[in-house]
Amino acid sequence: MNDLCPDIGFKSVNHVGEQLCGDHVDIAPGEDGSVVIVLADGLGSGVKASILSTLTSKIISTMMAEGMSLEECVSTIAKTLPICNKRGVAYSTFTIVHLNTNETADIIQYDNPKVVMIRNGVNYDYSYEELIIDDKKIYKSTIELVKDDTFVLMSDGCTHAGVGSTFSFGWSREGITEYLLPYVRQGYSAKNLASMLVDECNRLYNNSPGDDTTTCVIRLKKRNYVNVLFGPPENKEDENRMFRRFFEEKGKHVVCGGTTSSLVAAYLGKQLEVSLDFVRSDIPPIARIEGVDIVTEGVITINKVSEYARDMIEDNLLYEDWIKKEDGASLISNLLFEEATDINFYIGRAINPAHQNPNLPINFNIKMNLVKELSESLKQMGKKVKVRYY
Repeated sequence: MNDLCPDIGFKSVNHVGEQLCGDHVDIAPGEDGSVVIVLADGLGSGVKASILSTLTSKIISTMMAEGMSLEECVSTIAKTLPICNKRGVAYSTFTIVHLNTNETADIIQYDNPKVVMIRNGVNYDYSYEELIIDDKKIYKSTIELVKDDTFVLMSDGCTHAGVGSTFSFGWSREGITEYLLPYVRQGYSAKNLASMLVDECNRLYNNSPGDDTTTCVIRLKKRNYVNVLFGPPENKEDENRMFRRFFEEKGKHVVCGGTTSSLVAAYLGKQLEVSLDFVRSDIPPIARIEGVDIVTEGVITINKVSEYARDMIEDNLLYEDWIKKEDGASLISNLLFEEATDINFYIGRAINPAHQNPNLPINFNIKMNLVKELSESLKQMGKKVKVRYY
């Protein structure tokens, strides 16, 4: 078994005037460590399309995660989907990526735009076989995975973008690939790649999409560890034990909080270099300690990181506010959201006397809630998160 893990992100915009999206993405982990990702596109738009795509993606992902064959899945879909009265068919297109313990990927495609695969920063033309299952022409590929392999699944709302205006016949798959390549080379996360593509499609539709538009990006990454220390321990005698364990963890190290930074600098026997340079007015400046990757203020900075995290797992509207920026909240967000696969939090329970000022909107409970909210958001991004309290 290799050391790869999947980074998966998706985003949709609805057909103009519709409250529900006719596309649906479902992700189902298998007991053997495999993962099944399904993007389904229901016939038409609105409520019926939403029902069709949700049923399709949920049934396929659940059945395949439990080890059932492709033939059984397709047959079940054909028998389950309701019939459209207008067109007389039960119809939902789908794309499936089955990651087998992150060593191989089975790609199964029915009537959606062909999956884009990027390897070593360039478009990768993979081979496929043609199958006929229940009178449906289905394409299947099996690919051995390597680090940074990136798969882009999309509904036809992506390839229809700009039709009749920017492009005569819509945005071609080749054009979409060329758009994505520089961002993939820069190492953007799956969620941000998906957001960038869907936002560009929306722009090509003049912000009035003529079709439900969805993309799901899967990127294979090496495990990357990040450790965050936030606050000194409740009992001063635990300082050395907490700091020792924190710095024994492999990966990058982030220290948050003014008092915490001073204690860490003393523990390491290094100088704490405090900056007065406000990169942005609402986030305190960063500091520097030799041997620590990022040093920031505490509650205000982490509160902003938590805000960005909540946004990212929802509509991801704020990514341009922090992506590749240099303030403390942006630096931590890039590290946790874009780079990390495994995150260890070391949280001190000491009460900061400054936070007991009744004129300040900060208290111990707010700090603990921030940690809980941020941890939950990171888990929803697919990160492995451990929290240790001292």
